[in-house]
Amino acid sequence: MIIYPAIDLMGGNVVRLRQGRFDDSTRYETAPADALKDFAAAGAQWVHMVDLDGTRAGAPVQHELLAALASCSQVELQVAGGFRTTEHVARMLEAGVRRVVIGSLTVKQPDLVEAMITEFGADRIALALDVNVKDGTPYVAISGWTEDSGRSLWDVAARFPDARHLLLTDIGRDGMLEGPNFELLEEAGRRLPHLAIQASGGVSSVDDLRRLNTAGAVVGKALWEGRVDLKEALSLAIA
Repeated sequence: MIIYPAIDLMGGNVVRLRQGRFDDSTRYETAPADALKDFAAAGAQWVHMVDLDGTRAGAPVQHELLAALASCSQVELQVAGGFRTTEHVARMLEAGVRRVVIGSLTVKQPDLVEAMITEFGADRIALALDVNVKDGTPYVAISGWTEDSGRSLWDVAARFPDARHLLLTDIGRDGMLEGPNFELLEEAGRRLPHLAIQASGGVSSVDDLRRLNTAGAVVGKALWEGRVDLKEALSLAIA
């Protein structure tokens, strides 16, 4: 399992949101470049970065910063937030980003996402499907979690048989430090065996990571709040 320490950016600052609410954020004093250096020093090979401003605007906002960080980073970057065109993705990859995460377009423009996977390769594109679970069914939210697509996780994922990576977030668990939705993740593993699933949302401890049976795990607030030691998490992932 790959551990992805997470950096969420708003106005160039590192923040964390609760359940994706922009009006409920915590700001951290560490500069993003320093955070990348610290993660690399701890042994991380990947970092997950999100341009929250881009996510909210639905267009590039902090992509200049992402490109600058990618150009000098010692770790592989997986970046998300505001990617809406092939040109947006190409620019990030050219700047040194290893993988770009595509969210709302999976519902709004699936043909374009398929074309991105074909053009850049399945390893360079990750689908981000963020869900609200209602009556046992995970429904995909879009537009920075502000809209319900009305489509289930299973319906949307089935549209991309050539995809390789899936970042799966239970919105109700995100930033809450209450543990991942293990039942959902296990079901996704069974129903979507062609996808390397990254668990996102709710990781609160190293014990949570031990329970996961996924290809990767994004660790955000628990890391920033000191509940997860990155070196310990990374050693667990290697083991």
